[in-house]
Amino acid sequence: AELVAAGLKELGDVDIVSDLEAAVSESDVISVATLSHDPVVRGDWLRAGTHLDLVGSYKPVMRETDDAALVKGSIFIDTIHALKETGDLVIPLQKGTISENDIRGSLIELSRNLVQGRIDDKEVTVFKSVGHASEDLIAGVMAYEHYGSIF
Repeated sequence: AELVAAGLKELGDVDIVSDLEAAVSESDVISVATLSHDPVVRGDWLRAGTHLDLVGSYKPVMRETDDAALVKGSIFIDTIHALKETGDLVIPLQKGTISENDIRGSLIELSRNLVQGRIDDKEVTVFKSVGHASEDLIAGVMAYEHYGSIF
């Protein structure tokens, strides 16, 4: 962690934390990118207005967050495939903790204003991405345009 933080220091402030719960409970935006099979971020750690971004857990047995986070938050997905690909959704769907009706919309629906995003500044939002080629392309272009000289 220290090596990665040192490499990113020139891009902005980087803090290494030892208390994940405290860091999450103080954050407005949390991005999780792990290969975990067990929840890393818990719903009871999320304060009002938090956005939780989940980009790991791309298999049905993998989880980055618990059911409480999904019940607490408004859920958005990158593609409909997420409902069958990630344990973050597959497991709570199978248990009946959430239903497909709890999914507020997809990335395409959000970008086309077909569904409403955040309702107010107190709403907890959860975005689950399992990966889509268009996301990779957009991220690559943005990284190149912003940081091209570093690479």
